Amino acid sequence: MDSKEIILLNFSEIRRRSIKLWGAIPEEYLGWRPDKNAFSIIEMVRHVLEGEHLFHKIVENRGNLGDYRSPWVGREYANLQSELKYAEPYRHRFMNMIRELSEADLQEIRIERSEVGQNRALGDYLNRIAYHEAVHTGQMLSYLRIFGIDRAQIWD
Repeated sequence: MDSKEIILLNFSEIRRRSIKLWGAIPEEYLGWRPDKNAFSIIEMVRHVLEGEHLFHKIVENRGNLGDYRSPWVGREYANLQSELKYAEPYRHRFMNMIRELSEADLQEIRIERSEVGQNRALGDYLNRIAYHEAVHTGQMLSYLRIFGIDRAQIWD
């Protein structure tokens, strides 16, 4: 496998495990949050899905978001399937963008985000995007442990 195939596999595996976890959560718990300042379960799912789109735009613009407006703005929270269905075309475009990259692109394209002090090679930045979802998967596992909800076995 080359670097791009490994990055794509990582994104696919993280999302597969996220969906496995999210799908095992009873719908009546989607609004639960550990405290008033935390994301609810459904808000965290949305944050992960919407965040991937935001990161995609950051990559497309090499770090500059310009006048970015999220397509999720004003959208009501529904259920897991609705959230996944809405995000599907954005996910598809993001994964296709990665598929179209060359090995040289992963090393030579720079993502510069001066507002947060980042200047990274694209391959590095893509791995940081995947890490964002992985962190939230761990956070979600912790939510479920706190609430006493059975957790899906994602370590297959």
